[in-house]
Amino acid sequence: MTFNGYDESLVESIRLWLREDVGSGDVTTLSTIPAGHESKGIIHAKEDGVVAGLPVSELVFQVVDPALTFTPQVSEGNFVKKGTVLAVVEGSTHRILTGERLALNLLQRLSGIATRTRSFVDALEGLPTRLVDTRKTTPGHRMLEKYAVRVGGGANHRFGLYDAVMIKDNHIKGAGGIRQAVERARAFIPHTMTIEVETESLEQVEEALEAGADIIMLDNMSQDLMKEAVRRIKAKSPHVTVEASGNVSLKTVKGIAACGVDVISVGRLTYSFDSLDISLDLNAVKEG
Repeated sequence: MTFNGYDESLVESIRLWLREDVGSGDVTTLSTIPAGHESKGIIHAKEDGVVAGLPVSELVFQVVDPALTFTPQVSEGNFVKKGTVLAVVEGSTHRILTGERLALNLLQRLSGIATRTRSFVDALEGLPTRLVDTRKTTPGHRMLEKYAVRVGGGANHRFGLYDAVMIKDNHIKGAGGIRQAVERARAFIPHTMTIEVETESLEQVEEALEAGADIIMLDNMSQDLMKEAVRRIKAKSPHVTVEASGNVSLKTVKGIAACGVDVISVGRLTYSFDSLDISLDLNAVKEG
């Protein structure tokens, strides 16, 4: 799993988030701990889960103070048990405590997303269906949250409104129908871009097929209706990718996959998860 931790936009975001938290200075640390004090910070998991975001946490500490050293003790994507040491950060106690909350907030959230994603991936074990996320992400955190999905074993849907056409119900209404929407999109986009159409009925599935959609989403359909939709799509256009979306949970995801869909998109990977409980404890090294 790769992560471009030195993406300049992320560095700028970290600086902004630090300004939000630190403001004019950490008055508690400045008033209680000698300026030359140094420590070793032990970052550890307080519950079981999948680790994601260690490079992001490292970048936070580097932005705070390049002299701090950050040493991961596990790999991204590892499933760890409660009590596992995830990383060690060493250097100025003042600077460690300045970056602690932001580094942990990001690590906890991304690990929570990766852990939730892994649970869905495990539920689909042995099946060819691909699990993907959606655009239901925290504003300003999409790159990181979609990264966490990949760490958890899932894949990414489109990143934004710019990299694929997804014709939804409101587009259909505005265009006057599925055929009109697909024709206009096809004339507008480059040949390398795909067109997906969201459908809610067998009639709309047939319209999307006739219009030449590359991907057909089956939105909030019952599993019986979904099976019939997949049968019709694959009989007429086996090259068309079939995606299922809506009301997907750990209880239903395997049954949805068994309907024959190629992809299942799950918004709750990034909007309905529990952050993994992770803590940092200091071990004093010396006073300057």
